[in-house]
Amino acid sequence: MSARVASRGEAASILTVERGLQVLRAFKSDRAPLTNTELVRRTGLSKATVSRLTSTLLQLGYVRHVPGSREFQLAAGPVGVGHAFIASSELLQTARPFMQSLADRLGVSVALAIGDGLDMLYIAYRASHRVATLRLDVGSVLPMGTTSIGHSYLWALPAGEQRSLVAKLRRSAGPRAAALESGIRESFRELESTGTCGVLGGFQRDAFGVASPVRVGRDRVVMGLSCGKADLQPDLAKERKRIAPVLKEAVVRFEELLADFDGKP
Repeated sequence: MSARVASRGEAASILTVERGLQVLRAFKSDRAPLTNTELVRRTGLSKATVSRLTSTLLQLGYVRHVPGSREFQLAAGPVGVGHAFIASSELLQTARPFMQSLADRLGVSVALAIGDGLDMLYIAYRASHRVATLRLDVGSVLPMGTTSIGHSYLWALPAGEQRSLVAKLRRSAGPRAAALESGIRESFRELESTGTCGVLGGFQRDAFGVASPVRVGRDRVVMGLSCGKADLQPDLAKERKRIAPVLKEAVVRFEELLADFDGKP
């Protein structure tokens, strides 16, 4: 076999793995089952490719059929991988007690998230015992374009990457594009002047978030760190005034704690 043929075969294998992961990532934390048609819409892959991949993932135990339907849901395979990551991650072992202390101090939930397409994926989450609502978890996915944690992440990205993501968010928003970008730009102005931004109702009615970007480890990986909760008629200005100084101090400390972290989340 020539080197060129071998190289093409390796590239094809990598592409197949990437597409398989695209399909798995299309299953969000709401656990809603998906048909092949919905997977095509979420991934942008062809119907034939999705059908082939779900058949393979079914055989490998990564997805399973919902009894009596054509829908798929995640099986136990990805769960084992996720638990292994959570149990062994140096980043999360350091982040979790730090975030719990911050949550208890402010009486909020605290989330650490990374960008995942046009969404933000929670990789760590802690809540104060005083938070009775808006309890999410690791693996939760929130929209990047309408949440404080998404806006803080966008703001900290290199200019080219930021422009590209904002353009994609505008296209995905359809008739709401102008309002979405206006919200993002307002958060950017807040971040430039205060280092934090606040959003009310960006993910759930009467839920607010106050967020700031963090740059983790030797590679300075950009993530978002947010404090928030759901409340009856919350006063965002008041909550920002209370939370922002503590959050800014926490970001400095968090980056110091993880300064020697070597790797990706």
